[in-house]
Parts: sequence; structure tokens; C-alpha cells
Amino acid sequence: MKFARLAEDYFKRAMIRVKSAELAYSEHSYPDVVRYSQECVELSLKAALRAVGVEYPKEHDMSRILKAVKDRFPEWFRREADKVGEISRELADKRSPSLYGIESVGKTAAEIFNEKDAEKALSDAKYVLNIVNKLLSELRIV
Repeated sequence: MKFARLAEDYFKRAMIRVKSAELAYSEHSYPDVVRYSQECVELSLKAALRAVGVEYPKEHDMSRILKAVKDRFPEWFRREADKVGEISRELADKRSPSLYGIESVGKTAAEIFNEKDAEKALSDAKYVLNIVNKLLSELRIV
């Protein structure tokens, strides 16, 4: 099945992103932690959507589509959908500033994101990664 292969690939790449976020954290590169965590969440949720046969929108925030197709997921995942959707929305909003800063006001990414921001982003990414891992395991994709 094409969707299963895509879901597996996205999930493997999401796992690499969380490892990259951990490395960035060890190097005190907090904006990079936020960026890699966002990519981990995006890839994880796109893997979950592919696993249930959903074509996702070509954007970074998966919260709206998760809400729209909630019924395609097992009950336990539906209970998590609002929380993982909120994580997706929050991190998608930080995607660009975590890479470029806010040029219009002359703030670098390092001036915007601190250790606390990085810890939350990484914790959220791991949470979503674990939820999606459970889903993909249950569906026998990973």
C-alpha cells in the first residue's frame, strides 16, 4: 500500500528530527530545537494521516485536518487529537521565527527562543512522536 510506505517514511524522518532536536539542545542551540521539534510533529502527524488514507494539506499545521477527519482514527487517538492539534498549531507558528528570527524588528532566532522554549518544544515533539508510534504500531505500519 502506497500510503503505508509513505507513513513509515515520514515517521522514520520524524524520529531523526527529534534526535536532531536533542543534539541541538545539547549544543544550546534553542531555536534549532524548536525548528526540529516542529518538523518532527509535522512529519509525525502527516504519517498518522497517511496511515489512515488521508491526503493532508500542503501546509505545516495539521490541526484543522486532524479535527476534520477525527473519525478515521481509533477512539484512543481521537481523545488525543485536540492536544496534538494544539501542539501542531503552536509549533507551526514558531517555524519561521525559529529559523529566521523576526527580521522586521531586528530580532534573531536566538533572541526569541530560550532554553524553556526548547524544553517545551522537545517535550511536545516526543509526546506526538509517541502517540503516532502507538497508532502506526497498532496499524502494523512500523
